[in-house]
Amino acid sequence: MESANASSPFGDARQIAVERAIAEFRAARPVAIRSGSTALVAFPVDGATEAAMAFLQRGDGKPRVIVPGEKILAAGKWIRPVAALTLEPFTMEALDAYFGRDERVTAAANGSFRAADRAEVAGLALSNLALLLPAVLVADAGASARDALPLLTVDAEDVFGFRDREAKALKIVSRAFVPLEGAGSCEFVVFRGGDGFRDQIAILVGNPTPGKPVSVRIHSACLTGDLFGSLKCDCGEQLRGTVRAMAEEGGGAVLYLDQEGRGNGIANKIRAYRLQDQGFDTYDADELLGFGQDQRRFDFAADMLRLLGFTSVRLMTNNPLKIKALRDGGLNVLSTHRVLTRPTAQNVKYLAAKRDKAGHLLGDAGLDTFDSGEHPLSPARHP
Repeated sequence: MESANASSPFGDARQIAVERAIAEFRAARPVAIRSGSTALVAFPVDGATEAAMAFLQRGDGKPRVIVPGEKILAAGKWIRPVAALTLEPFTMEALDAYFGRDERVTAAANGSFRAADRAEVAGLALSNLALLLPAVLVADAGASARDALPLLTVDAEDVFGFRDREAKALKIVSRAFVPLEGAGSCEFVVFRGGDGFRDQIAILVGNPTPGKPVSVRIHSACLTGDLFGSLKCDCGEQLRGTVRAMAEEGGGAVLYLDQEGRGNGIANKIRAYRLQDQGFDTYDADELLGFGQDQRRFDFAADMLRLLGFTSVRLMTNNPLKIKALRDGGLNVLSTHRVLTRPTAQNVKYLAAKRDKAGHLLGDAGLDTFDSGEHPLSPARHP
């Protein structure tokens, strides 16, 4: 059931409530989540303290940890659905043990699992929206318990519908021309909406004509690769190579989406990097943290292009999900073109994982025969 009052003078009341709940979680403060006639108090594991653990154990609240199936699997237990874990004992030490790398032989073996209910799953969804670790502490809460603290209350169904409503609220808020090295004058168009609090950007390279076919790249933000030139991935080379190619071929549009770390956020991306340093590939590292293979959504990219006047595209990508998203969004995808970069000793395992586990179109990119010497493959696009 959604909130009865779905509108206010300042926007959709459901969205406002969830936005405030996200801010509370980001500040490591508890939120009350209501589902039907029941309610619970939820607190993000990312920021848990002894005081929070003690608060959740007051009364008969039955404190537990809500985790996704990926985290349960990483602990060697249970199945894919979201689960409620009762730690024994419910202490910071047990919590740290479960979320550490030794969970197979520590708290997980001493706890009990059951399927999570609707409000518990909403708590986990709220943690994902806040770009925190996908795990929450919860306890049952009656009205008196909720009144004991100035807790914000949010409806579970409003949390679940938040991203869909944000995707439909996409709008252009500003635009200006910016000269780029090697590409000349480009127009930056900033969109609000699409995915949570984040702004999205379209960079119009050259002078593409609305109403005519346009070369397009959907590029998820990568601070480490795009800005600092990280060698762990191919993101920065893909971005700069695509812009150069568009400038040479008469123009195009790069959709630069704020989806760091496949939608997990920069903090969790760096946590995953630490696990990769221990030998896990990029997807296994995310699973150990509790994430699925990819948290991103690309459906609103089609709406961005339509707002710019484009309905037919030549898509530059290796990712089948992006191709499907534009086609499902009603755009005419005239052709697809891969964006291949030179494998390096630092990123060859990452590229192979994208090919083998996520189906990226990298079948003949020289990954299986790569060695640390000079490699003949240079950045290129292939039909």
